[in-house]
Amino acid sequence: MNNKKDIQIGKNNTSSEWFKPKIDRKVLKELSKRSDWPGWRHIIIYSISLLSLGLLCAYYWGTWWFILFYLAYCTLWGGADAIWHECGHRTAFKTRKLNDFFYYIASFMNNFEPVRFHWSHLLHHRHTASVDPHDFEVDSSIFWRPSLINFFLIFLPGTGFFKLHKSLYIEIIQHAFGVQTRVMKECIPAGYKANCILVSRIYVLLWILIIFLSIYINSFLPIFLFLIPKFFATLNIVWGLTQHMGLKEDTKDYRHSTRSVRLNSIFSFIYWKMEHHIEHHMFPMVPSYNLPKLYEIIKDQLPKSQSLFEAYKEIIPAVIKKSKNPNYFIPVKVPKI
Repeated sequence: MNNKKDIQIGKNNTSSEWFKPKIDRKVLKELSKRSDWPGWRHIIIYSISLLSLGLLCAYYWGTWWFILFYLAYCTLWGGADAIWHECGHRTAFKTRKLNDFFYYIASFMNNFEPVRFHWSHLLHHRHTASVDPHDFEVDSSIFWRPSLINFFLIFLPGTGFFKLHKSLYIEIIQHAFGVQTRVMKECIPAGYKANCILVSRIYVLLWILIIFLSIYINSFLPIFLFLIPKFFATLNIVWGLTQHMGLKEDTKDYRHSTRSVRLNSIFSFIYWKMEHHIEHHMFPMVPSYNLPKLYEIIKDQLPKSQSLFEAYKEIIPAVIKKSKNPNYFIPVKVPKI
């Protein structure tokens, strides 16, 4: 993340070919205003909550209570995905350096190498659910063709260990050794590949230090707290899959490739309002805390937002149908404008 022109992800993805809802420009400009306070409020509440759960995990280490607090800790740790995302768009804070600082911290927490994911996310917004160029960020949703059993297995805490060979850990290790993976070849410009390799090596070094710390204090606690929480953050998978799962590929209308859902206030906080995902893709310059306001203004031009139950009520049959017919997608009813 070195170039001011490149940093605000999705800012220039609004080709005239893409469907855009009607909205007053002055209203959109007002909604797009950024402020440091909402970002600080979220970070402070999030950090205190995560630290508290981490301390409870340490206190109850070795008891059955640890499992309960650890699953809560991992769920909240997974909320770093939302911080990474909002800071990557530079909409969490008005101050650019604050966005960048927390972007790098949240990237490490998510095992998202920040250079790679800056460019792959930029492509995701410019070419959402595109086959060519390939949208790598929907490989685990729109482009995923799992059996029903494999689909349900991903919701079980810890099952990610069985796919470790396909995980971001392996990709980062490959990049650390200078391996030109497909995503590096197709997403990252030549001038940024060295940065990707460097940061990947820093990640591997930090992982090794965490492992050595565990050996030094003769406890797996540092590994559980700092290295593998994402493997147990299953609620984040529940929310994340709703974004694009089962929907249409290669379309210039986000209403057919993206889904908005409704979450309760606690889940919405952890997810940082990203359940308003259609609205976000249409107007990525709008901070997440203003997405509910945006939705109220343009909702008559969007498909009706769904509850999690309603979303999975259509996703699960779609998984079955896609396993038999890879070209199947969920038809979406959109308002006539």
